[in-house]
Amino acid sequence: IHPGYGFLSENAGFADICEECGITFIGPSPENMRVMGDKILARQAVIEHGVPIVPGTKGQREICDEAWNIAKEIGFPVIIKPTAGGGGRGMKIVHSQATLANAFASARAEALQLLVMQNVYIEKYPVLKPTPTYEISKIPGLNKAIGKLYSIWDDDGSVPIGP
Repeated sequence: IHPGYGFLSENAGFADICEECGITFIGPSPENMRVMGDKILARQAVIEHGVPIVPGTKGQREICDEAWNIAKEIGFPVIIKPTAGGGGRGMKIVHSQATLANAFASARAEALQLLVMQNVYIEKYPVLKPTPTYEISKIPGLNKAIGKLYSIWDDDGSVPIGP
C-alpha cells in the first residue's frame, strides 16, 4: 500500500497493521515514524548521526524556570514548540524574558488542546539577516556566437527573512 500524503502516510499504527497483515507499506518504517513524530526523539536521532541542529533543549520542559535557564544559555529569541504535531501549531516565538512565562504557558495549553499532550521543548529561533543572493545561468543562444556568456542577476526572494 502506498498511503499517499497526510494522515495515513505518517501513521505508525497503520504501518504496523499493514505489516501484521502481510501487506507491504510503502514508506518509512513504523519505528522511524515514531522517532520522527516525536521532536525530542528526532533531535536525539539526528544528533547521534552527526547532523548539526540549532541549539535547544535535550528533552521536554515542563517548568517555566527550566525554559528561562535554557533561553538564557542559548540567547533570545527562542521558539517554544510542542513535541508532537506539526504545521506550526502551538509554536510560540519569544523575544525576551518578559514574555517567556506567558508564551510557555500558552504553548503548553495549546499543545494540550490540539495534540492531547502538553510536552514542549525550546530551540534557538534563527534570525536571518537579509543578504543578496545571485542566480547564474548560461544564455544558450549567445553562447555559440560569443563563447562562454553568463547572466548574473539579483534574486532576493530565495530566503525568508525572520523578524
